[in-house]
Amino acid sequence: MTAIRTDRHENVIAGLIGQGMPVVVLAPHLGDAAASCGALLTYAVSRTPVTVVTFFTEGGQAPYARPARRYLRRVGARDAEAAYRWRRDEDRAALEPLGITCVHAGLTEALFRRRPANLSPSKLTHVYPFYLAHVTSGRIVAADAGLLGEVREIIHRVAGSGVNLVLAPLGLGGHVDRILVRTAAQSSGGPVAYYRDVPGGRRDPAAEAFIYRHDLVETRWPEPAEAKAELIRTYGSLTGQRLPGAGDPLAPEVFFSAARPAATASSAWWR
Repeated sequence: MTAIRTDRHENVIAGLIGQGMPVVVLAPHLGDAAASCGALLTYAVSRTPVTVVTFFTEGGQAPYARPARRYLRRVGARDAEAAYRWRRDEDRAALEPLGITCVHAGLTEALFRRRPANLSPSKLTHVYPFYLAHVTSGRIVAADAGLLGEVREIIHRVAGSGVNLVLAPLGLGGHVDRILVRTAAQSSGGPVAYYRDVPGGRRDPAAEAFIYRHDLVETRWPEPAEAKAELIRTYGSLTGQRLPGAGDPLAPEVFFSAARPAATASSAWWR
């Protein structure tokens, strides 16, 4: 494959923020925006309105599939309701004091999603019963078709009017919630750029193929990571559970946008 193109002359995203374009970050999970875009968030909020929309902010009812049980043991929660209440509280406590608008969409995370009752009976009642084979497969199954529409509708409600800089996950690692949000954002009809997910693997051929297919240009965020480090420390669920061994969360943030942005924030910059 040809090397990913890098914008060496102009940071398109920083330029749009400098023009005052409102920023809307689409986060699959609680804490994803801080881990993947924290330096950008702390920079942008003093210059323009910033909204973080987190989609999958609920667990489910017992009995749980094996990956969900493993997750609950890891975070030391007695049940999904307690775990996600804690995570929602810490997300608001991290973002709202900065002046960031925090939207929790209330959808159920993939680890806990169950098949709709009207589907044909199956011994496997969960949509994604196994982690490697299903949750990180990169494939949205038929049972999630309606959910994809829900995510798209939420994006329209939050970012559909006016001109916004919408940042969606690139989908590194193939987690189905990341792919679902990316797919909904891409098909929403508005301008979208993509952030490199943290945590994420060193290399993801499927994500690279997406970049090439849509002719995206890589841009590294120039701001230092000190403010991001402070932001991440407010997330016990991030510092204690999710980031160790998953790459350096304070490495430069990376974004992918269209090769030919418009010159001003008053016109659609995605072509």
